[in-house]
Amino acid sequence: MRLTLYTANQQPRGGTAGLVVATRLSEDPSQHTILLEAGADLSGDPRVKTPALYGALLKSEADWGFQTEPQPNLNGRSINLHQGRTLGGSSAINAEVFVPPTTGSLNSWEALGNDGWNWSSLQKYYVKAFTPPTVDGELKRILGIDDPNGPLQLSYAGDLEHPIRQAWAATFKEKGYHISNDPFLGISVGAFSYRPSLVVLTNAVVERILSEDVGSDYTKATGVQYAHNGRTETITTRKEVILAAGVLQSPKVLELSGIGNATLLKSHGIKPVQDLPGVGENIHDHLICGASFEAIDNLETLDAIVRQEPEALGKAMQDYASQSGLLTSVGIHTYAYLPVVEYLSDEGRETVKQLLSHHRPSSVGSDPNDIRQQVLPVDPNSNSPSGPVPGKFLTLGVMLSQPLSRGSVHIASRFRHQHRRLILSNDPLTAPAIDPNYLSHPVDVEVLAQHMRYLDNIAKSSPFSELLKQPLSRRDPASRFPDIEAAKKYVSTSAISMWHLGGTCAMLPKEKGGVVSPKLKVYSVDNLRVVDSSAIPLIGTANLQSTVYAFAERAADLIKQDYGLK
Repeated sequence: MRLTLYTANQQPRGGTAGLVVATRLSEDPSQHTILLEAGADLSGDPRVKTPALYGALLKSEADWGFQTEPQPNLNGRSINLHQGRTLGGSSAINAEVFVPPTTGSLNSWEALGNDGWNWSSLQKYYVKAFTPPTVDGELKRILGIDDPNGPLQLSYAGDLEHPIRQAWAATFKEKGYHISNDPFLGISVGAFSYRPSLVVLTNAVVERILSEDVGSDYTKATGVQYAHNGRTETITTRKEVILAAGVLQSPKVLELSGIGNATLLKSHGIKPVQDLPGVGENIHDHLICGASFEAIDNLETLDAIVRQEPEALGKAMQDYASQSGLLTSVGIHTYAYLPVVEYLSDEGRETVKQLLSHHRPSSVGSDPNDIRQQVLPVDPNSNSPSGPVPGKFLTLGVMLSQPLSRGSVHIASRFRHQHRRLILSNDPLTAPAIDPNYLSHPVDVEVLAQHMRYLDNIAKSSPFSELLKQPLSRRDPASRFPDIEAAKKYVSTSAISMWHLGGTCAMLPKEKGGVVSPKLKVYSVDNLRVVDSSAIPLIGTANLQSTVYAFAERAADLIKQDYGLK
């Protein structure tokens, strides 16, 4: 868990958002910021530094390794949710993906009641965070990039001249979905390529936020209790506690501190400090599903590496010494934002309208052998392959970018033995109970299944089709869908999480289930803010990493403004 104590003195945690806030606040030498991180500093670890090895970090010491409750709409499966437990948080295990959101997804934040949180106000913070790759003029024109100059140096994964890049863009241009400018300058649909006053204390697990009653139903955060080197320690803040424990752990820390739904807290033996029913609610996530098609023989893919073929591994290691070759890529080359084509007709729009009308939501290692193929689960009652297979394949993944299904994450007490008795224990290291309630909204099921069926259309469209063997050959025969019901069944057995969760301490009006205000201050609790993806009320349309950087950059400016800092 991560937390920043801004003591002037201040206190974030050492994940993506926490590090951004702590770094920006410590730019003023008169301020003193202490950053607590539950994990170790693995910034020099080859698994973190080598893109293709990110899979080796999953379920390692760098990963909290959470799992959801069994999901009824995903064939009863518990879904793995990987969250970084190391300095840098999930950015260290995120496959190094940096993707812009769409304009509309950010404008929706303001529409929900958060004045000043829109694309216009946030765009400069996206730009502030990164420096784009250095490419020649022609490639710059093709990829559509601008010239920001932030601390994150971005690069394009793998071979810049890989045929899939140009074929992908050209295919969607033919279909009328093409981005002609920098995707960080605002987009809706289209295809593109992605891209001494601070103290940091690692291996420090935050147990709870300390507070005191200040009357009139208000509470004030006074510091933090944490465990370090086998001892319980406390830090007192002079200014603020900034919670940045992540979407699954920030609500847990609040609940362990007595801030949350009072009824739930009492059931766990915790005295309520502030009754905030929205804590831990509104969790939503991007599901992904996909289909793999056999590629032409001379196309470069990661298949040989995944199969651990000695010759391919040796060449990959040799190439990586000069920062080139297959180890420089996680295998993700391109993205596209698309509408559900089947719903563009009058009849299709009416179908969606009826579904929405009848289902309104109730509330708002250094060894290449460490490369692991992220194979989608398969129906255990089928003949679908569950591991690497011979040949070369291109996978087209479909991500549910604007899910309507909502779930929750809350503390999970457990019983332990003490003096021959079972007593209720709220151990900070106990994993929370996570129930995203995936695909509980019928529109989510319909949209994901329709997009899965549309993959055939893309695979058969020129020039992308020229990279695939024709007629199309699928890695998994079950990914051939004769009708929409077959696609829905495939989704239920094979969809997994992209780990892009948000909303559990939502920036919303309190009466709408909100936990923090537009200044990210926890309602009715002085000196306490939440700055991470848990405060994002609606997740964007892609990987959240770039948005979390921008979110934290703006949060740092809001804090500086409140205290008149540089």
